[in-house]
Parts: sequence; structure tokens; C-alpha cells
Amino acid sequence: MGTIKSLNKWANAHSYLPIDLLRIALGVFLFIKGVHFAADSQLLVNLIKPFQNFGGAMLTIHYVAPAHFLGGILIVFGLLTRWAIVAQIPILIIAILLNFVGEMQTSNLFFATITFLICLFFLFYGSGKHSVDYYLKMQK
Repeated sequence: MGTIKSLNKWANAHSYLPIDLLRIALGVFLFIKGVHFAADSQLLVNLIKPFQNFGGAMLTIHYVAPAHFLGGILIVFGLLTRWAIVAQIPILIIAILLNFVGEMQTSNLFFATITFLICLFFLFYGSGKHSVDYYLKMQK
């Protein structure tokens, strides 16, 4: 708990508007991907075909779209940002691995890798000063 507090103090002391805009852009991107996967579930089924024999394909389908959808909203507002990022990490790791197990699509690999790296940054950085988390913390 002390580590998280020290990370929050550092992040709040070094909070800049462009970083908060990057967090908002990440949330919007994840939200749009969640809506896209929910609207076209067959696309998601085709994407996870290389992992079809490992089981849990139906669980994956019902996890990816809502996690992106809800996680994107939480990240945009900066509410429970680290928890929302933790929910995104397994999805992004699988998205990166899909390019090496299945058919290689460089654009998907690029977006998944960049999104993963940005998520790792916000996992440690937190939601920043311009967020609901910061606002609620200051209300104490």
C-alpha cells in the first residue's frame, strides 16, 4: 500500500495535461474497440480461432468486449484506472500473441503493442491530477 501511495504522490506532483489527454485517448480507443467487438462478435470468434483448442473461447468472447467497453469508460474518467488497466493487460497480451500463433497482421500487432505499453505506463503512473480519482481523494 505504501508503494501505491508513493507512486500516487509522485504522479500528482508530475501531472501534465498531455499525459491526461493520452489517458483519455486510451480510454476512448478501448471503448471503441469494445463497441466494435460487441457489434461484430464473429470477428472476435475469428480472432481467437488459433486458441480454440485451449478452451475458454466462449469465456473470452464474453470477457473482451465488456472489459474494453467498461474499462474504456473508467479510464476516460480516471476512475479506478489501475483496476481497469489490470483488466486490459491479459487481453492485450493475447492480442499480441495472436499475431505470432495465428496469421501475422502488422497493424494489429502495432496497435496491440502500443496499447499494451501505454497501459503499462498508466498502471504505474495512475490516473493523474485531472481525474475522478484525484477529485475524490481531495474531498476527504
